[in-house]
Amino acid sequence: MVAQAGPAAAIDRKGLSGPALRTFFRIAELWKLPVDAQMTLLGVTARSTFFKWKKDPNAVLPRDTLERISYILGIYKALQILLPDDGAADGWVKRPNAAPPFGGRSALDRMLSGQVADLFVVRQYLDAQRGGWT
Repeated sequence: MVAQAGPAAAIDRKGLSGPALRTFFRIAELWKLPVDAQMTLLGVTARSTFFKWKKDPNAVLPRDTLERISYILGIYKALQILLPDDGAADGWVKRPNAAPPFGGRSALDRMLSGQVADLFVVRQYLDAQRGGWT
């Protein structure tokens, strides 16, 4: 079946945006991320937009932002599976990592490059570590 553009796509984004933002902000709190880091992960440059989303998370997000949040949710879930201790799982993103995708930097440093592809790389790395699909 071919995906349709138009109203169906808008309804889908609207339905996903609120839950996605609320979950993102919970993860950002657990990871103790400053506002600038949250904005970078969401791919938003205007502080006014960020604070509008934070105040009223029922906005309709751009597809790019939904994709970014999807990767972050996957990263969070993979960490919860790999590191069942909440503190260890939440702290992992900030710890230096010698694995090839990170080169001694933290996963958060990699994710904060601002590129969606870097979120994908972190997600892919964690999925491979837990034996999931890559």
